[in-house]
Amino acid sequence: MRRNSLGTLLHHVHVSGPLSRAALAERMGVNRSTILALTADLAAAGLVHEGPPAGTTGAGRPSLVVRPESERFWVLAFDVAVDRLVAARVGLGGTILARRERQRARAGVDLETVVGTLAGLGRELVAAAPGGSVCAGVGASYCGMIRPGDGMVRYGPEMGWVDQAFGAELAAALGLGLPVAVGNEAHLGALAEFQRGAGAGSPDLIYLHGDVGVGGGILVGGKLLGGEGGYGCEVGHMLVNPFGGRPCLCGSRGCLEAETGEYALLDAAGRTGGAIGAEAVRAVVGDAAAGDPVAAAAVAAIGDWLGIGVANLINLFNPGVVIFGGMLRDVYRGAAPQVAARIAEHAMPVSRERARLRVSALAADTTLIGAAELGFTGLLSDPLSHSPGQAQPDPAAAAGSCHPA
Repeated sequence: MRRNSLGTLLHHVHVSGPLSRAALAERMGVNRSTILALTADLAAAGLVHEGPPAGTTGAGRPSLVVRPESERFWVLAFDVAVDRLVAARVGLGGTILARRERQRARAGVDLETVVGTLAGLGRELVAAAPGGSVCAGVGASYCGMIRPGDGMVRYGPEMGWVDQAFGAELAAALGLGLPVAVGNEAHLGALAEFQRGAGAGSPDLIYLHGDVGVGGGILVGGKLLGGEGGYGCEVGHMLVNPFGGRPCLCGSRGCLEAETGEYALLDAAGRTGGAIGAEAVRAVVGDAAAGDPVAAAAVAAIGDWLGIGVANLINLFNPGVVIFGGMLRDVYRGAAPQVAARIAEHAMPVSRERARLRVSALAADTTLIGAAELGFTGLLSDPLSHSPGQAQPDPAAAAGSCHPA
């Protein structure tokens, strides 16, 4: 029971930032003496510290607030998108302390390249971390369908990954003696936006992530809808245009991602064979806003299909908020009128009346922050097992005196 209470307190501070003892007592439903004892245990383990609120001036003794030790306890977070590879050291409290980024070529099955690049970036981040700090875990986001538990990529359509042991291979290459927890990028994005972003306070939400294709994460009552095997929420393969729809990499036609993804937008704008990726998408949306009639027609057409897809989701799940992330942040901003019109036409009034449409508040870091939360799972469930005094340095780890927990 005490371990659970310690984890709960640390989770509140990790997600919400500095909190007073009174605020923690109210959130946890316990008295202040209990909070004092729990805080003392966490402080003794080096996980939190107490101090005056920021900007405190004047006479009198201000109420102390509890803060996470972001520099001392951190995780490695990795984000594998179609066009980029990102590695970061993320401190307790969700602060990105350092990051590295590399381009990823669209060159087919590239497990060895991805693992080698990420492991090299990870070792750089570990070597640069402060001496005596603790790597509490490793999390990774991948743009594909992930088997829960072992980080196996069952299917990554854009690169043709099928049953690739990404989590195990990355853990071995890092040499930290820590497993790598892997999740689907849109699932992790939904959780990140719920905890820290545009979905904060909205336990029933839908997150749509654009990265060439379209992925989805759906929260019901604050819990991720995973499905029987953990492969739920593949909203990009929801059928929206069954007759004459564009072919999709999944083998079907007229899927949401086939009608609203990067290729659909560039084709509609007459830019096939030119630049690709996020910058190309932004260019079309920007040109549309500037009055280019071909670009404007393309964005409007994509917005119509996107609105139909969102209307279906609103009818099915009655969300409080629908969040557009990744490439769809830009697409939605350019096509908001079309999306809203389709929702008004096709979603039931009682389902749509409270649904808010928002762009991701965490922007390009949504999935990276979600990956970091995977890495923090062990620390938040059993905080005292990760104290520096109990951690043993791994001789295979990168140079420096950081301890893998």
